[in-house]
Amino acid sequence: MKEFKDKVSVVTGAASGIGRGMAETFAAAGMKVVLGDIETEALEETTRSMRAAGADVHAVRTDVSKPDQVDDLARQTLRKYGAVHVLCNNAGIMVGGSTGWKSSVNDWRWIVGVNLMGVVHGIRTFLPIMIEQDSEAHILNTASLAGLIASGPAPYVSTKFAVVGLSENVYVQLQREGLKPRVSVLCPALVDTNIVYSDRNRPAEFADASVPHTDPAARAARERAAAALKKDGLSPRAVGEQVLAAIRDERFYILTHPELNPVIEQRMEHILTGTNPAVVPSPELMQKLNALRPR
Repeated sequence: MKEFKDKVSVVTGAASGIGRGMAETFAAAGMKVVLGDIETEALEETTRSMRAAGADVHAVRTDVSKPDQVDDLARQTLRKYGAVHVLCNNAGIMVGGSTGWKSSVNDWRWIVGVNLMGVVHGIRTFLPIMIEQDSEAHILNTASLAGLIASGPAPYVSTKFAVVGLSENVYVQLQREGLKPRVSVLCPALVDTNIVYSDRNRPAEFADASVPHTDPAARAARERAAAALKKDGLSPRAVGEQVLAAIRDERFYILTHPELNPVIEQRMEHILTGTNPAVVPSPELMQKLNALRPR
């Protein structure tokens, strides 16, 4: 897709973070943008802000874990703009804890429902519309660097690995059948977002958290993580620009932090050589990463 003016984009998780960065980038490129998010107040603020900047936007409160709400997002998009050319399945959360066996069943249910099934619902609802349109279209699924290396809380890593695999499969199937829609998978590392505060949106039905958000140690850990993202994280708008460029170039993998590619290479090398997963990066890899870090 080379031309973006007057094309229609749909972004989930659009009220903040990477989703807002993508939405603002698309609007700046002349696209009409449908904003989907579960946070009503943040969604309204983002809508006001983008309209004040001259963007043509439409907001739809959407819980992506609910297929009927994703269906409604599509209906409202078609009712408002008549087509959809870009879909960003971006909404995502993170749950506390690090090990899969210590995470509660509701931790798993909530994060799988949002991070994985939210993408599934988006594909099942919007892709048939794009195929029927028989015109240029693109789906972007947000995974994570944690979808390429097993680093981070186990439920989060599991869902992001699944998103990468799902995206690769859909890409191959579309190519095999000669259909026009294209697919990309976004694998960001550190980005300045509020994902560490995901519990603010935790539904009552999934209240049995393995690490309650009121736990003092958990609160302190969240504050440290948020400070690190604020200090070292890429801006969401910069990620949005990378996404727009990838859509223009029809590039599948979007790695926001290429300086971390050696970590991915190490994992691939271990797979191909039958080496067990590394508990910590090798001294040689750490030396290489340190040399790549900006001074």
